[in-house]
Amino acid sequence: MSKQQRTVYRKFTFQTRLFFRKYPSLPYILKWLCISIIIGILVGTASAGFLQSLEWATQFRENHIWLIALLPAAGFLIGLLYYYFGKDIEAGNNILIDSIHNPKNTIPFKMAPFIYLGTLATHFFGGSAGREGTAIQMAGAISDQLSKPFKLDKNERKTLLIAAIAAGFGSIFGTPLAGAVFGLEVFLIGKIRYNAIFPAFASAILADWTTNLWNVKHTHYHIDFIPKMEFLPIVYSILAGIAFGICAAGFSRMIHWAGSFFKSKINYPPLRPVIGGIIVALAVFAMGTTRYIGLGIPVIVESFEKQLPLYDFALKMIFTIVTLSAGFKGGEVTPLFFIGASLGSALSLFIPLPFGLLAGMGFMAVFAGATNTPLACMLMGIELFGAESGVYIAIACVVSYLFSGHNSIYNRQKIGEAKNGRYMSDRDRSISDL
Repeated sequence: MSKQQRTVYRKFTFQTRLFFRKYPSLPYILKWLCISIIIGILVGTASAGFLQSLEWATQFRENHIWLIALLPAAGFLIGLLYYYFGKDIEAGNNILIDSIHNPKNTIPFKMAPFIYLGTLATHFFGGSAGREGTAIQMAGAISDQLSKPFKLDKNERKTLLIAAIAAGFGSIFGTPLAGAVFGLEVFLIGKIRYNAIFPAFASAILADWTTNLWNVKHTHYHIDFIPKMEFLPIVYSILAGIAFGICAAGFSRMIHWAGSFFKSKINYPPLRPVIGGIIVALAVFAMGTTRYIGLGIPVIVESFEKQLPLYDFALKMIFTIVTLSAGFKGGEVTPLFFIGASLGSALSLFIPLPFGLLAGMGFMAVFAGATNTPLACMLMGIELFGAESGVYIAIACVVSYLFSGHNSIYNRQKIGEAKNGRYMSDRDRSISDL
């Protein structure tokens, strides 16, 4: 290298260092933008494929009701798959939460196809389950494979998994802002990891954009009438929020109790979904309706259009608890939307607010109480129903969050700051310890 070349090189190096000192966040932004683009494309595509498959499975089942009789057999196959080949991934979403708290081995990629097949079979044969858990697990398993090529350390892997959860949640529901906050909020109650805020938002937005590129349509909901903010409507909203919080706590406790019950009574795991499948199938044929199985989207839409009976939410709760606690696969969140929306619509019998507004409030507030993610639920309510309902949604979510206590559908959530305001470190008790 000539003297002139060395001079040019030194000058370039000096200017580069000077530039990065002036903009110290730029390397971080560029690195995580690159990772977020990959996460967004992969997870958004996976969510699009999953949503299309789920729609096909639901329509096929509704046109061939006899398939529900095969739910016990499908449960046995799902149980065999996880018992012999998937013991290390059976904990599902809790694996992702544990990995954020204490990253160890890379999450096995097989989690993605296993949960996809298990959830599709659950819906195809008539179980009552959701889709959020599947989307998040697929996102986590796919995204964590990037940790080795990008040589991410433990703290960076935490950020990667938060971004993956944000991408999976945001793309499966078409709510990228709520997805980003959900990823930041879900693993540690009362605290948010702000150093992951850029990857979470970038990944969620890009994943949702990718899903939309595949022409996948999300369900839209509409609240016809929203009253002015006055004293009495606020009081009614608080009362509704209390009911939603109690419902959320009840669901969380019952699903964990039922899971423990199945495990204590049936030693061979593949037989648990067989028994659960028999219960669900017999109940469907005895009642003569498929209203309470699958995602239940038509009933959720119906809750915004008319006042529903009070038993709808209770029956959906029972069907979902039996399905998931027995070992079938899927998420809890869409059933929670059903439970909350139908409960809200029915509460208009007693609370003088529009049933559509109460349905929207319940839709978000029961979810907020069962997952301890009030901020994500507020944003999701605004994304789904519009800003006009935002204050009512917020009141319901906050009250439900407080009244649900330290209960959660995710038993590996940790308490960073208790709901009574007492600080707890990351090493303190998880939900399952209470």
